Amino acid sequence: NFVTLMFRPARRLQGALELVGLFKMRLVLCVVCAVLAVTADDDSIFDEGLEFVEQAFEGAGDMWRAYSDMREANWKDSDKYFHALGNREATQRGPGGEWAAEVISDAREMWQSDVSGRGAEDTAADQEANRCGRTADCDINKYRPEDLPDEY
Repeated sequence: NFVTLMFRPARRLQGALELVGLFKMRLVLCVVCAVLAVTADDDSIFDEGLEFVEQAFEGAGDMWRAYSDMREANWKDSDKYFHALGNREATQRGPGGEWAAEVISDAREMWQSDVSGRGAEDTAADQEANRCGRTADCDINKYRPEDLPDEY
């Protein structure tokens, strides 16, 4: 086919350029990592970065646990309480946990408003509970149903 023969060299050139770009990106990343490793000390940005990532993973676990508890409890009007609880526990991990709580909460609410059709009012109420959970002086028990079992 004439068209295939005409564009085959262009595809090869494009593939070669992509490889060069990928190589350059990897090279730059290696140089940056090497410079940081050489200049790092015990109180380095690496330690802070690793701590942030650890907090984020643990915070994500807190969010998952609150979601699992909410599903397990299957208790009427407890949704906002579990939103606030998951955000509170994640935020208590530190800045990484707070970041994870905010990202997970925002993603969940965006999905909920776009896909599930639960409405803007419910999303706004969930986000209020999420923010309360991430705020130390906000009492999350205001969202807790009176008859929710003590295990939650």
